[in-house]
Amino acid sequence: MPDKNVKKRAQNIKRIRLEREKAVFMKVGAKLRAYLFTGILVTAPVAITFYMAYKFILWVDKFVGQLIPQQYLPSNYLPFTIPGLGLVVLIVALILVGMFAAGFMGRFFLRLGEWIVYKVPLVSSVYSVLKQIFETFFSSKTQAFSKVVMLEYPRKGIWILGFVSADLGGEAKEKFDEEMLAVFIPTTPNPTSGFLIFVPKKDTIEMNMTVEEGLKYVISGGLVEPK
Repeated sequence: MPDKNVKKRAQNIKRIRLEREKAVFMKVGAKLRAYLFTGILVTAPVAITFYMAYKFILWVDKFVGQLIPQQYLPSNYLPFTIPGLGLVVLIVALILVGMFAAGFMGRFFLRLGEWIVYKVPLVSSVYSVLKQIFETFFSSKTQAFSKVVMLEYPRKGIWILGFVSADLGGEAKEKFDEEMLAVFIPTTPNPTSGFLIFVPKKDTIEMNMTVEEGLKYVISGGLVEPK
């Protein structure tokens, strides 16, 4: 009888020891997994950003290199290539174009070119839309979006994040008896695509987050929450 008790006690001790060892390994595994995810979270955005920047610089170098005569390429005189040289050349060229366009002769040729473009039926529509978009995003006097709002869309009980592009005005404003907002509804994770809706101002809830924080919220699919 005592032998059975001793044997049973030894089995219990062994079982407890195995359970403790298993718990320790599970805890270590959980910590290693957490460290792995943290490492991915820290390095992935930086690595992807640098990779995309590197690919963009190579694409610009290749594009600009095709425009420069072969005898003027630095690679013909140096034993190595200079990455980013095409990007520098492109920036300098854009600055020179901007300086020329700001002058009297530049404005004259710009107006002449626009007059010619506006005479072409299909090209004029595309050019007009693109010009308005770029003027909106690159103008220092205006902001592309003024604020972030929440509204019920596409039906009651479902809320969506939107960006107020402007207070409704012009002919569209005359069609309504109440104050309306022009709200851009972006898609996730690509906020450059979406659709424009007109909604009564009283049916929207203005958010405290900035437009930049709202864009990050949309791009991340709700993972990056505003502070």
